[in-house]
Amino acid sequence: MKKIELLAPAGSYEKAKTAFKYGADAVYCGTSSLSLRTRADMDNNDLIKTIEYAHSIGKKVHVTLNIFAWDDKYEEIIEMAKILNKVKPDAIIAADGGVIETLKQYAPNIPIHISTQANIVSSRDCEFWYKNGAKRVIMAREANKEQLKYIMEHKPEDLEVEMFGHGSICFAFSGRCFLSDFLCGRSANLGDCAQSCRWSYNLYAEEKNNPGEFLPIEESEYGTSIFSSKDLCLIKEIPEIINMGIDSLKIEGRLKTEYYIASVINVYRNAIDDYMKDPKNYDYSKYLKEIEKSKTREFTTFYFNDRNNKDIQDLSGRQYNEQYEFGGKIIEYRQEKSVIEIKNKLSVGDIMEIIIPNKLEPEIFEIEKLWDYETEEEIDSISPGVKGQKVFMKLPTKCGNDWIIRREKWKEGRY
Repeated sequence: MKKIELLAPAGSYEKAKTAFKYGADAVYCGTSSLSLRTRADMDNNDLIKTIEYAHSIGKKVHVTLNIFAWDDKYEEIIEMAKILNKVKPDAIIAADGGVIETLKQYAPNIPIHISTQANIVSSRDCEFWYKNGAKRVIMAREANKEQLKYIMEHKPEDLEVEMFGHGSICFAFSGRCFLSDFLCGRSANLGDCAQSCRWSYNLYAEEKNNPGEFLPIEESEYGTSIFSSKDLCLIKEIPEIINMGIDSLKIEGRLKTEYYIASVINVYRNAIDDYMKDPKNYDYSKYLKEIEKSKTREFTTFYFNDRNNKDIQDLSGRQYNEQYEFGGKIIEYRQEKSVIEIKNKLSVGDIMEIIIPNKLEPEIFEIEKLWDYETEEEIDSISPGVKGQKVFMKLPTKCGNDWIIRREKWKEGRY
């Protein structure tokens, strides 16, 4: 079996470090103005720092430059291409033909990966991009496994193929959506999507013989999220994905937290490695159980197994996790009093889970004592007040710096 790359999202330098720590082979990231995530916390210096750090530990960085650019963006694109040609990321992800031609001119030494935004769904499409300089194509999420297998068998031999395996799904075809721009002037194709498909809408029925009389149709008191999809999860399909020879499995989520990245990447890292070592005994259920702790919507396999799959909508439109939340990040392990950066309210008696890199099962413990970070006085609880707020906590086992801790939400009768 060919080793598959596990590709993680990185909306900041710190998130990139978390992804690498928890097993990512590569990350994809970009500056806010030229990628499809204007709210990503990464400027040019952070991008360069991420590339240098990744290469120092033998990892890779794919830079996203995948906007559909107006003419007034090309001066900035040319300058970025020149910078990237010097710092040498492992690839540049793009979709716009004009951007790609610009990259070939000003960053000729950097491999080009064709973004999922290009809607690639056929072997002929793959061949077109290959002839136009692509090293890799990122498949549209709409492609099912039969289509993917056919593409793997008929594509140019040295053309790499990447696909999404987990994360949010855009309601529009491969993410090329105009809804946000239409409703509030924020273009998804320029990286400023307002996620209008996740909003709740009031629907009305009009009887044709009585025009102007509207009867409300509601799913709940919040309206109906008619465009909102469930999140993709292909953890069960890992064997099929690896066996068909896919080069890279991509996780969505550049705007997600370090906790989400650590949780999801760690599960997929273990699943991939376990299957490669012992394919006959792959049991997806234990990985699914762990990954459900970090889910924010219900899961779907989308069209991977069945083009007629209708189980793809999340009409509630809510993002939530009823069981777990980001507890904290280990800043410095000490035998008696470790330094923890808190992310939610923590109290003595809370049940916590340490997410251990390259180990599927977390270390579960109960908070027995907390100490104020400034005074070292013993306290019963602490809530985040300022960014980077810290507390002292005794941990049950030796831990690495930057490991992530999740907190089990309290429920009556649970503990």
